[in-house]
Amino acid sequence: MRNPASLPLDLQRDDTRTTPALSEFGRELHAGLSRRAKSISPKFFYDVEGSALFDRICDLPEYYPTRTELRILTERAGEIAEQIGPNAEIIEFGAGSLTKVRLLLDALETPRRYVPIDISGEHLGAAAERLRADYPQLTVQPVAADYTMPLVLPAPGEGAGRRVGFFPGSTLGNFTPDEALAFLQLSARLLRGGGLLLGVDLVKNPAVLHAAYNDAQGVTAAFNLNLLRRANAELQTDFDLDGFSHAAFYNAPMQRIEMHLVSRRAQAVTLDGRRFHVAEGETIHTEYSHKFTVDGLRALAEKAGFTPTAVWTDPERLFSVHWLQAPAAQ
Repeated sequence: MRNPASLPLDLQRDDTRTTPALSEFGRELHAGLSRRAKSISPKFFYDVEGSALFDRICDLPEYYPTRTELRILTERAGEIAEQIGPNAEIIEFGAGSLTKVRLLLDALETPRRYVPIDISGEHLGAAAERLRADYPQLTVQPVAADYTMPLVLPAPGEGAGRRVGFFPGSTLGNFTPDEALAFLQLSARLLRGGGLLLGVDLVKNPAVLHAAYNDAQGVTAAFNLNLLRRANAELQTDFDLDGFSHAAFYNAPMQRIEMHLVSRRAQAVTLDGRRFHVAEGETIHTEYSHKFTVDGLRALAEKAGFTPTAVWTDPERLFSVHWLQAPAAQ
């Protein structure tokens, strides 16, 4: 994770310790509000309400990534299945509502097991139950965990084929470049002898990107602000949701969308008995969404230890899906 800067002068109590009882969300929010450039990890978007809002985002007319990736997965399902092979075990990182994996499961030859990993355990459990009902021959083992941290996966089942990672949705773009490399390196070790099916968003016209993250219905704004609502509900903070506005813009030199919550006025918020001041116009950074070129992603994958092979894109080259061969099993 990002290294916190020194404590700001506006922290009213000179005490950098967080109470042990605080959750991971509480500890990371405390650290994020303590930075001069305030921030919080986007992984905390996904409580039950946040996950539901993201599902709505995926259906918005402006939000092209989901439907474009679904189109690629649908049209190229046979080619993808050939790369993966029979009897595969699918490990999905950040599984969400388990929609895209159905296209993969339908195309594969006798998939043996599916292990969805997601930080939102309640949302994941409900989605896993629906998947079990629709695929009764498939072993489904959900894991509620932070997939960016070291993981212990279930041992391969008897007669299993390749262990294949599935990481759609361009979630890799939410990481900093160093974090993206670290995740791919971790994946290469976990998936030895198999591979990673990876979806990433591509560099494109900034107007298309702006519309995708500033939808006319305001669903993305509600998704962003839900992070503060979640903090109030779970951590007993006192964020004034009307005191913040959603802001998203494309940083062309860095090839990334940046999402922020902008303070409309000077205000203060209490967390764990400490008061943090937020100036008028100051922001809490909530998400990066880096965009890639095909060649840039392939170079990053090689650096992490993968061998890039097949890549599929839509005709407009809005999005790409990559098959990355993992190192041989030891």
